[in-house]
Amino acid sequence: MKAVFYEAFGQPPVLADLPDPTPGPHSVVVKVEATGLCRSDWHGWMGHDPDIVLPHVPGHELAGVIVAVSAQVRCWRAGDRVTVPFVGGCGSCPECASGNQQVCEKQFQPGFTAWGSFAQYVAIDYADINLVRLPDEVDFATAASLGCRFVTSFRAIVDQGRVGPGEWVAVHGAGGVGLSAIMIASAMGANVIAVDLSPEKLALAKECGATTGIDAATIKDVPSAIRELTHGGAHVSMDALGSPVTCFNSIACLRRRGRHLQVGLMLAEHARPQIPMDKVIAHEIEIRGSHGMQAHRYPAMMEMILAGKLKPQKLLGKTLSLAEAPAALMAMDRFAGTGISIIAP
Repeated sequence: MKAVFYEAFGQPPVLADLPDPTPGPHSVVVKVEATGLCRSDWHGWMGHDPDIVLPHVPGHELAGVIVAVSAQVRCWRAGDRVTVPFVGGCGSCPECASGNQQVCEKQFQPGFTAWGSFAQYVAIDYADINLVRLPDEVDFATAASLGCRFVTSFRAIVDQGRVGPGEWVAVHGAGGVGLSAIMIASAMGANVIAVDLSPEKLALAKECGATTGIDAATIKDVPSAIRELTHGGAHVSMDALGSPVTCFNSIACLRRRGRHLQVGLMLAEHARPQIPMDKVIAHEIEIRGSHGMQAHRYPAMMEMILAGKLKPQKLLGKTLSLAEAPAALMAMDRFAGTGISIIAP
């Protein structure tokens, strides 16, 4: 098969001919029809993820068709259209038993703990508890765009943030994660403030449902601006980028008893950011992370997509070939362009 491949962190990936995967126990092999390009892939290529063992094939947002099934798999057959959460559960640990596969103790992550989907084929472990059947109405590119950013934002806004109608929600960063969160929070009836450095991304945020936008390139005190707009602060605020500045601003802009959601990755030198802990204590601020979403929660999101309440296809950006993927992966730290880029192997 053709696949994007690297043998050293930070060195240019190449398009290589590699052996086709075969299904291990409780596994399937999926022919990749579309896979998303995500900044998490860039973090992995840079060596920021301890689970990656070299040499490696990246890619974790995928959709496709099952082509091979191990004898132990009960629920799936060749020809099924599927997608998969970027964090898969093992099915046997205490977290999986409680329904929280997204924080499984022995989690399977294509593109991190195993070779990923920047390839023509990918093997998916623990298939019975992790695969998600795709409705015929959802195309492969849209399904791939859900795999990391959209589902993580859905769980953050709906389950972790408990966003309700009429609440003020601030979203710091209008990339793939942020735009997904804006669309979902707006669909939940919230008033959404988008924060970004790019006027182009702020314009797209308004198309996705943001009530207003704050240009952080010109407004230096973002928390004060949000508190003024909301007459006291946001009820819920999300750091969708993952930087010390956006993390601090997201907590600092909250009203009393507000909820901060950390979705943007905080890795390497950003792993221990400064937090206004005095405000967290005095105002009883709630801080929660969101690390993917369980396969069994997908139906709630799919119902909203099929009903037209959520339109993730609006977030799609460029379509790339596998040959174009290495250069695009290396450029992910520049935050250039809008929307979610999709690789079509």
